[in-house]
Amino acid sequence: MISEMFTRGDFSVRLVAVLSSFSLAENAFGLAGGGPAEPAGDQEISRTAESIHQEVVFQASRKRVYEALTNAKQFTKVTSFSPVMKAAPAEIGGVVGGAFSCFGGHIIGRQIELLPNERIVQAWRVVTWDPGAYSIAKFELKEQSSETRLVFDHTGFPNGKAEHLAEGWKLNYWEPLRKYLA
Repeated sequence: MISEMFTRGDFSVRLVAVLSSFSLAENAFGLAGGGPAEPAGDQEISRTAESIHQEVVFQASRKRVYEALTNAKQFTKVTSFSPVMKAAPAEIGGVVGGAFSCFGGHIIGRQIELLPNERIVQAWRVVTWDPGAYSIAKFELKEQSSETRLVFDHTGFPNGKAEHLAEGWKLNYWEPLRKYLA
């Protein structure tokens, strides 16, 4: 009789051992996360969110960097140094809640926070993204002797866009800004 050969505990241990050899124990008994496995469609938290963090030093005061990023006329001049977006027109609202459009309307958004010479936070999007999809672009300006360290964080953009956007920030913002401020 089976009950004579195995206790319930022995049976459970042997069943888990057999199932794990087929990689089934993790799903069947929730062993991977220490509890029951969650249904695939019920996840509320993204485990794949991408973000960009870049730090750039400019040979200019925080005031000059801030103005170059928040003044439409100056930012249009900055883009004249871009190999891609040659002097594309910009419209930049200089107040919290103000709209902005740069690179000839390719990038649009709203100013969320403007702390003169210290911080710019924008709801930022590429016009080809799904309607209503906005990311957050945060520019922190830190004094570093006679230079400015710009600490940049970009979050909330569509998955799969990180590499393209990271390269775009360097090519269309930081390199042209460095040349403009020189």
